[in-house]
Formats: sequence, C-alpha cells, structure tokens
Amino acid sequence: MAKKMKGLLRIIFGRTTFAVLALAVQIGVLAWCFLFFMENIVYVFGLYILLSTAVVLYILNKRGTPEYKTAWIIPVLILPVFGSLLYLFVELQLPTRLMAGRVKRLSEQTRPYLAQDPETERAYCEDDQADGGLPRYMNRWGGFPVYQNTSVTYFPLGDDKFPELLRQLEGARHFIFLEYFIVEQGVMWNSILEVLERKAEEGVEVRVMYDGMGCLTLLPRRYPEELREKGIRCKVFSPVRPVLSTYQNNRDHRKIAVIDGHTAFTGGVNLADEYINRKERFGHWKDTAVMVKGDGVKSFTMMFLQNWNITESGQENYEAYLEPHEDLCPAPAPKAGYVMPYGDSPLDEEAVGKQVYVDILYQAKRYVHMMTPYLILDQDMMSALTYAAKRGVETIIIMPHIPDKIYAYLLARSYYEELLMAGVKIYEYTPGFVHAKVYVSDDDRAVVGTINMDYRSLYLHFECAAYFCKNPAVEDVERDFQDTLEKCQEITLEDCRSYPAVRRFAGSLLRLFAPLM
Repeated sequence: MAKKMKGLLRIIFGRTTFAVLALAVQIGVLAWCFLFFMENIVYVFGLYILLSTAVVLYILNKRGTPEYKTAWIIPVLILPVFGSLLYLFVELQLPTRLMAGRVKRLSEQTRPYLAQDPETERAYCEDDQADGGLPRYMNRWGGFPVYQNTSVTYFPLGDDKFPELLRQLEGARHFIFLEYFIVEQGVMWNSILEVLERKAEEGVEVRVMYDGMGCLTLLPRRYPEELREKGIRCKVFSPVRPVLSTYQNNRDHRKIAVIDGHTAFTGGVNLADEYINRKERFGHWKDTAVMVKGDGVKSFTMMFLQNWNITESGQENYEAYLEPHEDLCPAPAPKAGYVMPYGDSPLDEEAVGKQVYVDILYQAKRYVHMMTPYLILDQDMMSALTYAAKRGVETIIIMPHIPDKIYAYLLARSYYEELLMAGVKIYEYTPGFVHAKVYVSDDDRAVVGTINMDYRSLYLHFECAAYFCKNPAVEDVERDFQDTLEKCQEITLEDCRSYPAVRRFAGSLLRLFAPLM
C-alpha cells in the first residue's frame, strides 16, 4: 500500500501531471483550430511549425547530452503545443534556479577548505602517470581534492557495515552527521536512533537529514519534530510539496555518515532493514559500503554541510568540524595510497560522477569490473564501455536478476545486445537484487559510492562516492567482485534474442524518454 501511495504522489506532484495537462491543452488547441479556423488551417499549422522550429533550435544550441535533447525534440515536433509547454515548464523553474544559486554560493564558501595539497597531487601524478590528470580535473571542476594519510575499509554487504557503523557512533564525542536517501523504522534505524538519543544526551551534536521523496511514505510527516524533541537536529531535504515543480526531481541520493571528523561512511546502504537483509523484498540484497578514516573525511564533512545549509540563512562555522581531535584519530599509515571522496550536484554543469567512471574505462589496461542496479546509458557511457571491451580490456557488469523496478530492468535489457556484441560481459546476480555501485580496475583503483549507471544518478541527483587508488582496499573490492560473480549467471546473445518480443519492444520504446524519467 505504501509503495502504491508513493507512486501516486510522484505522479501528482511530478512532471507527469503537467504533461497530462499540457497534452489536454494540445488536444484543446487542435479541436479549437479545426472547429473555428477551418478556413485558415494552413496558417494555424504554419504557426505550429514556427513554434516547434524555434523551440527545437533553442534545444539544439543549449548545452546538454544528445540523448537529453532528442528526448525533448521528439515531443516538440510531434505535438508542438504539448511539447513546447512542457519544455518551458521544465526550463523556467524558479525554485530550481534559486536552489542552484544557493548550491553555487555554498561551494564557493567551502572551496578554501577543500584545496588540493600540491605535494599530494605531485606524488599521485608520479605514482600513476597515466591517470595524473584526474586530481586536477576533480579539484578544479568538481571541487574535491585527493588525499594521502587516509585508510579505507570495504564492506561487501550492508550486514557487515551495520555493526561497524554502530560501533563508530558509540564512540562519538563531538558530533555525528547522517545524510541518507532512505530512513525507515525497523531493526537498523531503531538501533541507530537509540545510540543517537544517548549521544545527544551526552552533549554530542547530532544532525540527521533524509530525502523527502525517499522517505515520503516511510516516516511520519512530523518526524523531524519528533527527533528534535530528543535533542537531534533534523531536516528533510526537499520535502514533497503539493505543487507542480521539477525542483522535486533533484533528490538527495547520498548516503553519508560522519563521526567527529575522523571517520566517514558511504556506499549504497540506506538505513532500512532490506539493506542488511533483515527484511526480504527482492531476494538477497547485495550492497556495499566503505569506511574512510583520516584526512579524506574532510570532504565528506563538507559535502554534508553544503547540503545541510541549502535551506539555512546563517553562516556555518566550518572550521569547528574540520580538525579532528588527535586523541580520537590516530593518523593512518602514510603508505595507504590515495583516496578522493567526491560529491556530484545536478545543479551545475559538471557530471563529475560520470566523468570518473568514464576515466576509469579509458585508462584501464587489463580489466574493469562493475556492479550496478540500473543500466540506462547515454552515448558517452556506451562508447566508453564498448571501447574498453574492443581494445581487449576485460569489461564485466553485474546486474540484478530480481529487479526492483520493472521499467528500469526492461530499459537495461535494451542495451544488453549492443554491449555483448562489442565484447562486454554481463552477469545477473541470481540470489536477488544488486544495489551496489562499484567500479574496480587493474588491481589499482576502485570507486564505491551511491552513483548508479543511469540518468537519474548521473544527471538529476545529488550523489557521492569514494575513489581510491593504490590503496589496499582495492584488493578487497576485486575479491568481493569475484565472489559475487560465482553467484551469477552469464547473459548471452542467445538469451537476448530469445527474450520476449513484447518486453524487448517495451525496453526500446522506453529508451526514447529515458533521459526524462
């Protein structure tokens, strides 16, 4: 019932309702033209052509991916009134523009605290000459530096992360920051909340932020007030309002926990029982996470404070959260390689999450192994994947065998044949659902975070991840990938061609509008 209600609310308060209204206007305009202007129908259609031509020219000359432009051009050409009204509705969103301005100002405020250490960058470039440009790109255009003196602990399941997260929360003495897409009452969240309440009573500053859409039907509307009564500062990121707005498409999909500035967690694991396999929804839930300790935690702290302050008017005291107490945080060994935590915003013009993935694919020499729940690709990602395979790099993707969203699975299947023909190998996790977002390459570098291989994660959501290079945790990620591969079935070209024709057609049709979903 909750799932149905969530879907209904998405429809009511999303672009779908406006699309229906715009289509109704389109039909009304057509009927009006035919009834009252039959003698001047040529002029009416001339205006249609001028309108659609003007909008199409604007779309073609605007920055954006070809797939995104095509997804708009089709409805504008077929239904000029409907398509043009819908496009103007999306483009002229004042709340989105205001939010984008606020995000930009916060990024400028925090940039001095995220400056790249020149010695670390120089050491990285010397150690990894083929990939030396990534830190420069990420710090200049993404706003995040690469660190040394940072350790990474990899968790192959949410079941493994959960007890360690509890242990680290128990040790908090100064502050706890939690930012999650989904929080749901149950074994996991109730256990965490018990610790948070106790820590708040001890004087630890506790802040909790969750996404308005992710928790729409999972938590009471007044839940932030309940937490504030317990001494926990809480806010909902972009609450769902009864108003039509694309502002509500830009969700906070991040999963971040920061403790005392010395420890941070990220990955695919939300704070709900299916993520630790205490509740079964789609078979066994395969997810991953990492714990970061040391200098690199600074970036996760800044990510949290940036999003927290989007709706704040006062000035944040950033310095108070950036210098962990030495007695609480022994520095990791300097030979722990390099770690680069980073965030991605849908409100700037840099898709840094996508660029890191593409960079790994183009730099790989022996293999790139990936896990993702969704596979909805633009041409850049498709080219990078197929080029890697065609030049002899072992390119393997693990997908769910039991999907959580049938439309997303049908879309993913529509890419399988092209990928397989290029030499990419695709496996499906037969025990259940893969929610992990993992890249690992050449026993040398890896990414674990929240970023799916789909349009929503790469372009529409606030996301985060940890990139690590020449770090011992890379071996743990690859070992887990191989263990997971043993529980998968390989998808072949024969499987693709024998897949039901109706489902293949549905997937192909959905690809037309994938960038707008």
